[in-house]
Amino acid sequence: MPYADIGQNIRLFYTDDGTGDGPPLLLVHGWGADSHQWSWHIDGLAAKHRVIAVDLRGHGYSSVPDEGNTPRQMADDLAALMDMLAIPEVIAIGHSMGGQVVSILAVEHPDKVRKLVAVDPGYGMSADIARDFPETIAALRGPHPHAAAVQLDRWCTNTATPAVIRRWHQRRLHGMAPHVLLQAFEAMFTLPGAIGVRPASDDYIVRRQCPVLSIWSDAERAAWEAGLCKHPASKVVCWEGSSHRLHEERPGEFLVVLRRWLRAS
Repeated sequence: MPYADIGQNIRLFYTDDGTGDGPPLLLVHGWGADSHQWSWHIDGLAAKHRVIAVDLRGHGYSSVPDEGNTPRQMADDLAALMDMLAIPEVIAIGHSMGGQVVSILAVEHPDKVRKLVAVDPGYGMSADIARDFPETIAALRGPHPHAAAVQLDRWCTNTATPAVIRRWHQRRLHGMAPHVLLQAFEAMFTLPGAIGVRPASDDYIVRRQCPVLSIWSDAERAAWEAGLCKHPASKVVCWEGSSHRLHEERPGEFLVVLRRWLRAS
């Protein structure tokens, strides 16, 4: 399993599967997770694509720096990884925070992202949702940050979520460095330049020029993003009744929808 030293004392763990002649895929996990999140999908994609699944900085087996654990820096890390692997462009697929990271990659490095797939992405939060973020941040700063992270993770599941998925994510959160959880969450939603809350989300993601497939569990946020996708090949899908981890709950259906859109777009 390879590691990439991308500079500034950052080493990224990634896997590199598949030899298909389709465009390379870059799989990007969410907050407090790692690239194991794509274990349900890699084999199904590797038959026709080269598939790169990476642990973002601060997560999984990658370096855990004291500072800079932010979506913008993570996107720059991915650009550096692509350069190191001599991959000029990818189809970037991101879940949750990963959806924010790949959107930043597409805006700041548009030549590197051929298409983009956002899976219940970490942007487009309404003011009502964002009202609770200061309390969450205070808890992540407090004496029991992992308990706070697990409490937040309950929002990410529902009765559709198998227990094994719920347990895996809780175990992963308990293994995270607390300062990474805090820095990443703040940078997503509350710090200057964060794009996770409207209207900052609107202003930023409308800058994406590539085709976008966005899959949501929330009908209101799906309708919101549909009005912001500029490329005519873009598509927004809503799987009502699913949880935030919809691609893990329904991996077969996710692969069907993804493959069909890749062929059509």
